[in-house]
Amino acid sequence: MSSVTEMLRSFHAIIVTGGSSGLGKAFIEHATTLHPAARVCNLSRKKPAINLMQHTLRHVACDLEKSSDVVRAADEVLAWLRTEVPTGRVLLINNSGFGSYGRFPAPSLEHQLGMIDLNVRAVVHFTGLLLPELKARGGAIMNIASTAAFQPTTFMATYGATKAFLLHWSLALNEELRGTGLSALAVCPGPTATNFGQRAGMKIGGRLDSLSMTCDAVVAQSFRALTAGRAQVVTGWKNQVMVAFSARLPKPLAARGSAVALKKFRLPECGPS
Repeated sequence: MSSVTEMLRSFHAIIVTGGSSGLGKAFIEHATTLHPAARVCNLSRKKPAINLMQHTLRHVACDLEKSSDVVRAADEVLAWLRTEVPTGRVLLINNSGFGSYGRFPAPSLEHQLGMIDLNVRAVVHFTGLLLPELKARGGAIMNIASTAAFQPTTFMATYGATKAFLLHWSLALNEELRGTGLSALAVCPGPTATNFGQRAGMKIGGRLDSLSMTCDAVVAQSFRALTAGRAQVVTGWKNQVMVAFSARLPKPLAARGSAVALKKFRLPECGPS
C-alpha cells in the first residue's frame, strides 16, 4: 500500500468545491503541503485565504446553487485542465454544502430548496460534466457526505436526506466505475470544527463538542481512506460507534431518537420545539 503522500502525488490536478473555508480549505492546505507541485482549482463564492503555494491555486468564483454557474464553472475547469494540466490523474473533492436546523421548512422554503440544489443537484451536475475527462485521465472522486446520512435527522430533515442521497449515490457510482481507473469515496464526518453548526442554527457546546473533530483530523482520515482504496469512511471512532448503532435501528425509531438528541442543540432564537 502506498503512503498518503505517494497517493496525493499521483494526482496532477486537484479540484475542490467550497474551499474558501472550513473543511474544503483544510483539504487544499493538507494536499498542497504533502504535494507542493499539485495544481489546485477551487470553486466557491470567495477566494480561499491561503498563502501556502498560492501560485498553484486557480480560483473559479461561482454560486453552485445556480445551474448556470455549475455549467460555467465546469467549462472553466475543463479549459484549465486542458491548457494548464493537459495530462495526468485528477482528484475531484465535492465538498460544498450547508445545512439548517429547525422544523421544516424553517428558516424558509427557499433555503431548503437551495440546500437540495447545492448538496445534491450541484454535485451530480458538476461531476457529470467532468466525468468524461476524469475517466479519460483516471483519478478519484471524493464526495463529502455526513454521519447524518445513516438515519432520519429530525429538525435537520432535508439536510440528512441530501447526505443520504450523496452516500448512496457515491457507493453506487464507485461500483459503476470499477475497472475504469476512476473511483469514488464517500466521506462521512460527524460534527466538525467549522462554521457549519452556527450557520445551520445550532448552539455549540456540550455533547456536540464532545463528538467534534478538527478539520485536519477529518482530512487526514479521508486521505488515508482514499489511499487504502475504500469506498466509504466514517471519520472518528466515536462517530463510527454512533453510526454502527443508529444505522441498525428501525427507521421510525431512529427518527424518534434523532429528535430527542438534536432537540438539545436548538439556538434560543429558533423558538420552542
